[in-house]
Amino acid sequence: MNWRIKERLQFGKERKLIDGYCHFGFHNPQGTRYILDHDTHWVGEIATDTDTLNWTAGNQIVREHVRHIYADILNPTYITFPDKETVIVASSGNNKVFAINPAAGEARLLIDGAACGFKDIGNCEYDSAGFLWINEVTGCRVHKFDLKGNLMTTLGTGEPGFQAGTVSFTQVQFNWIYDLRRGADGNLYVLDSKNYCVRKIDPVNEEVTVIAGTGRGGYTGDGGSALQATFGSSSGEHFDGPWSLSLDEASNLYIGDTQNHVVRRVDHSSGIITTIAGTPHIVSPAEHVLDTPDLFSLQLPRICSLDYYDGQLFVPEWDGELIILENCP
Repeated sequence: MNWRIKERLQFGKERKLIDGYCHFGFHNPQGTRYILDHDTHWVGEIATDTDTLNWTAGNQIVREHVRHIYADILNPTYITFPDKETVIVASSGNNKVFAINPAAGEARLLIDGAACGFKDIGNCEYDSAGFLWINEVTGCRVHKFDLKGNLMTTLGTGEPGFQAGTVSFTQVQFNWIYDLRRGADGNLYVLDSKNYCVRKIDPVNEEVTVIAGTGRGGYTGDGGSALQATFGSSSGEHFDGPWSLSLDEASNLYIGDTQNHVVRRVDHSSGIITTIAGTPHIVSPAEHVLDTPDLFSLQLPRICSLDYYDGQLFVPEWDGELIILENCP
């Protein structure tokens, strides 16, 4: 598998809307692009093949003459799509999850994390059976809800912990979960970041399995089994460990190894891990080569919310750059 840099977009601190993207961007299964602006508290849908907005949702109007849906969204972190009519938004700033129906122009509160006793909310993701899964970041738990928003199952005790191998839903512990994603194989994947690993949640067999990482920080393992790999650690970072996870149509994993400043890929069939972009050697901004075609010279100081769609991997960098990588078979 060969990757190349397709496009680079610069944003800066003002997080401007450029070519349909701001700080974070996501795609639904049909390829429609969405904006999730964490800092200014709104989400929106981008019109097909243009850079205009079909609609926005949040507490305040974002663009004049764009249809707006009022919703108490604060610091959104993730969006998912249970069907073609609904957009589900995780609003981390007030610990809520909203269901938005753009056609009806309506938004309703689906999950109130505070009422459920959640310490915080990270992502929200549907499994293949239609159940909604929500991770607590510092709360170290994962929760399963039915379609009506009723809590069904909780994984984790709320206290940090780690187990290698495979454990049951009733035994599992996590340590600061930064990302939760759905795989095409029907499983869910969590970035158990302060355990420096990726774990697979099997909803059918009710088991959780480590599929990448040893539980220790470092930068080792490329070319071998992901189970022997280590992921970056920086003791000075409040949010230590890798920040972001995404999967492609074959359930291959892409990991934003933030503290190592690289993107890594785990092959679903073989379990082999490789670095596909970035370098651990970060230089000053004055020394950046912005137009380099070399994947392994890319400066990625703080990789955040990865997104994959149709052979392209979208790599946002927290300080204001989006790099689009393209798979060239």
